Amino acid sequence: MARELLDLLWRDHPAAPRAGSRGPRSRVTTSQVVDAAVALADAEGVGAVTVRRLAARLGVAPNAVYSHVGARDDLLVLMVDAVHARQHRAAHPDTGWRARVTAVAEADLATYGRHPWLLDVDDQRTAFGPGTVAAYDHRLHAFDGTGLDDLDRDAAAAFVADFVRASARARRTDPPAGATAAVWARWADRLATYVGDRYALARRVGAVAGEAMAGPASAEHAWRFGLARVLDALDALVGAADDRPDRPGPDRAG
Repeated sequence: MARELLDLLWRDHPAAPRAGSRGPRSRVTTSQVVDAAVALADAEGVGAVTVRRLAARLGVAPNAVYSHVGARDDLLVLMVDAVHARQHRAAHPDTGWRARVTAVAEADLATYGRHPWLLDVDDQRTAFGPGTVAAYDHRLHAFDGTGLDDLDRDAAAAFVADFVRASARARRTDPPAGATAAVWARWADRLATYVGDRYALARRVGAVAGEAMAGPASAEHAWRFGLARVLDALDALVGAADDRPDRPGPDRAG
């Protein structure tokens, strides 16, 4: 029988309970099952991850998969945590908190690009895994030197993470840039004629934005603009923390 999810997530920790030894030894490990599931989701989407597909890919019977992971929802949590565990996290440079948060946000956006199915998993239990905890700790350290208290630091990290996730979702549905540009080039002038003076502001602003973005919208432009506004909003919070009279002196760098 599969272990409880928390123990599976921390299965490599010295304090984790060992799996029972009764019955024949499994031909695959829990990590191999999770790795195969991640590869399948990367290739075909999370909907393709079924016990039968995994068993066939691993060359084992479905019961062998169930002996490692008792439920598909648990498997999805393990997959998310495995992706987070493999993220490259270099030490934060001493470049100021805005640069560090920007680097974290861009790295997280790239992770969504490599594993789009992450957007399809909404399970708060992912927060309990070692890979996700490591990613969370890294995000929190991006705010070192800001003077934020622990609750505000957590909220600031979540604020950025939520923006990144929303941006990744927008990018997933964004059409190829070339296709959008071609349509815009063909239709822009005719559209302006149809719109006429009835929606003069929309026509003027749309023409400027359309020329700049080569289309009616750009996920990349929205990302850059939005991330800058997120940082500006956090700047006000950090500034308020800087002005606190009880803020410790040594933590003022950043």
